[in-house]
Amino acid sequence: MLTVANTGFGVMLPSFDPFRQGLPPLAAGARLVEELGFDSGWVGDHLQFYPPLLDSLTALAGAATCTQRLVLGVGVLLLPMRHPVWTAKQVASIAALAPDRFILGVGVGGENPREWEAAGVPVAERGRRLDESLAIVGALLRGEPVDHPGPLLPVRSPVLEPMPANPVPLVVGGRSEAGLRRAARVADGWLGVWMSAKRLAETRAQLQEYAEEYGRPPCTVVQMVFVHVTDDIAAGEAEAFAFAKGQYGPAAEALGRWTLVGDAARVAAGLAELRDAGAEGFVVVPAAQDILGHYHRLAKVHALLQG
Repeated sequence: MLTVANTGFGVMLPSFDPFRQGLPPLAAGARLVEELGFDSGWVGDHLQFYPPLLDSLTALAGAATCTQRLVLGVGVLLLPMRHPVWTAKQVASIAALAPDRFILGVGVGGENPREWEAAGVPVAERGRRLDESLAIVGALLRGEPVDHPGPLLPVRSPVLEPMPANPVPLVVGGRSEAGLRRAARVADGWLGVWMSAKRLAETRAQLQEYAEEYGRPPCTVVQMVFVHVTDDIAAGEAEAFAFAKGQYGPAAEALGRWTLVGDAARVAAGLAELRDAGAEGFVVVPAAQDILGHYHRLAKVHALLQG
């Protein structure tokens, strides 16, 4: 049965277009990632953001049809922005197309108020909406009817079919105390990003403490890491910054220090430090213009990390 531990060495699939090169090579990327032996392929989620982007669940449905083994994940779905019953239907459909190889990651987002306005959802309600949505989606994915009174999301739904034969693992993102507590309370895994090995070790200890408080097993810790594999560090840093600027706009300057840049050995050493601090799986984001070519470089990093 699929667990969050199956994330292993995962990579982000091409569903965003930070360099504005045209339609991201999603299908080619998913096939290549599987051929190169990575454990999982992930996509991010926004309604509208700095670069053009594909809808996350639609992209994963496409990736499901052109892969056989690859575990697929969304990191993370902005569930509070979506209708929970329709979301449960989409999640169940992906699980049907990719049986026992889909991981649902969710989070509150909030860094782009314009997309929340476009979705008609108040940003200030996103945490409470996420909690209600998780209860609704969870029940529907268990094959149960739902009569949820709200207060924010009053929903009545019959059983939806088809439903997954096995549970879809749930990952929660977010570095705030509320996010960590939510992960410890309801999730199988936690997805972190933009943190040092020291901060990661502290966060894992917090997750374990909260899990004990809730009487649950601790979350599997998965770390998202931005990397650029190259022998030319100066050129790599410049390209990684261009990626960050295209992907995150004004926040690019602050994010540069979290990108691992260097040859395969240097990047593998950086990932090993995070693994030693508690990361049990990785979602590696190629901060590069040629994402397909970069998968081949990441395969060398993967081999070094395994060795």
